[in-house]
Amino acid sequence: MDIELMLKVYPFFLKAAWITILLSVLTAGLGLICGILGASARLSRFSIVRFLGAAYVSVFRGTPALIQLFILYFGGPQIGIQLDAFEAGVIGLGINAGAYMTETIRGGIISIDRGQREAARTLGLSRWQTTYKVILPQAARLLVRPLGVNLNMLIKATALVAAISVIELTYTAQRYIGSTYKPFEMFLLAGVLYMIIIYATGRGVAWLDRKVRIN
Repeated sequence: MDIELMLKVYPFFLKAAWITILLSVLTAGLGLICGILGASARLSRFSIVRFLGAAYVSVFRGTPALIQLFILYFGGPQIGIQLDAFEAGVIGLGINAGAYMTETIRGGIISIDRGQREAARTLGLSRWQTTYKVILPQAARLLVRPLGVNLNMLIKATALVAAISVIELTYTAQRYIGSTYKPFEMFLLAGVLYMIIIYATGRGVAWLDRKVRIN
């Protein structure tokens, strides 16, 4: 193993790791927004809205995220959508992650005992007030760990954007393999940095889970 080479290229991998972190944060934020909207649609009283929510989940969970990225980045210009690689990566992965988060959030909401809704309505709360003042605060406590799992999966999925030339960890490893012919060292370095990011994320999720359960 060429330790000297790994130490030499480490600063470049560290810079790429920050790109991976930024990509993960932005993608997770978009995914959460899409997940909330998708779960709201799936739980709507209106059949057409429920259909649209189900269609969103089926399409984006039923097709590979890499194909979705290719359609957005390479096919987008044909229909007037011009995005750079980073923007396409954030939007593509964010919408894909949102489909998974939709089902996670919906599962958390419907897991709340129906008696809670009935009690709230008995007290005179509207459907909207019942959802946002009674159901969601309870569901939020149950959703931290499942959404944390979604986040870890999303961080790993950011490696896919290397295929559209976003300069994150995987792309950086591939680029240096081309000049050093040392795939073991380059992928090992990238893998260690991914592991550190995911471990730190896991610890943060565990801390947040403890906080919401205490409160």
